[in-house]
Amino acid sequence: MSKFSHPRWSILKRELSSLSKEKTIILALAIQLVIAGFSSFLVVGLTALYDPASAGGDELTVGIAGETQDQLLAVAMNRDDIEPRPYVNEAAAMDAFERGEVDAVVTGTVLTDEAQTVQLDVVVPAEDLRTTLIVTTLREYLTAVETIERQERAQELSFTPIELPEDTGEGSPYFGFTYTILIPLLLFLPPFISGSIAVDSMTEELERGTLELLRVAPLSVVDVVDGKALGMIGIAPLQALLWMGLLRVNGIGISNGGALTVVVTAIATLTVVIGLLLALLTRQRRQAQLLYSIVVLLLFGLAVALPEHPASTVAKLAIDSATVGTFAHVALLFGVAVAGYLFLRRYATGVNPERL
Repeated sequence: MSKFSHPRWSILKRELSSLSKEKTIILALAIQLVIAGFSSFLVVGLTALYDPASAGGDELTVGIAGETQDQLLAVAMNRDDIEPRPYVNEAAAMDAFERGEVDAVVTGTVLTDEAQTVQLDVVVPAEDLRTTLIVTTLREYLTAVETIERQERAQELSFTPIELPEDTGEGSPYFGFTYTILIPLLLFLPPFISGSIAVDSMTEELERGTLELLRVAPLSVVDVVDGKALGMIGIAPLQALLWMGLLRVNGIGISNGGALTVVVTAIATLTVVIGLLLALLTRQRRQAQLLYSIVVLLLFGLAVALPEHPASTVAKLAIDSATVGTFAHVALLFGVAVAGYLFLRRYATGVNPERL
């Protein structure tokens, strides 16, 4: 018998052919295809959502009042995105805000505590198309105010703080969005989808009772698990390679394609292993899908405890700034994935088909 005529390969072919019937999956793939294929156009609009200030626009008119008015005005005068307007008090500034003469109001008050804390009250429109842009711009402005306040109070410290490196200017929001959001998103979605498909596929077999055919067919539970797992694991790196190719066509450079493919394959293996284990344990589609979502999100959140988060690993590899620790993290993910798959096969070996 040829190794490709083994029954597990028949399971694999059936799983891949059934994907065309999953409308939700096809839609998800189509959305990713559009994002990757037209990324050079979409990245501008998506960056505006990620960093509204990157969209540019007219400068904001901000009413400034309060006890720290001079300091607030001094910082605002050095910014190109804010036109400050001083008012004698907060009430006058609020009147101007209500009349639509200013976009926002910033009021500074010095509290009567030992540290002479400065409290800043900010008023912005509650429901306005520009609210997000206003908030983003004011956040940067207030950060500058805080920095200057810290510098002026540095002499009151009882220790010498570490000097910060010289400000080289803000990086491009498009660069940051592309390598920290867009590329990790496109590379992580295929593994998560693969795990979800594996859950649906296995639980569907269990709920319909089709696995009882194992009693008369030359198949074991391990063969079924292998067929389903290999199919779902295999499509993830193929998607990742396609997305990376389309990104390169759009002028977005991606380095270390081989290492990125290994990362995607490792994560896909882990998600599929989790999905199939939960399917075999619960034997119910809704319960398994719910647990799968919770477990995957929980593990992705707990990944911050690793020396390097998988998203950071992908970003560093893509921009060719990977360190020895980055490649060690890739090896760690690969090792954990192999161990997880071996555990899945061992667990499936002990499953009695008659109890499924």
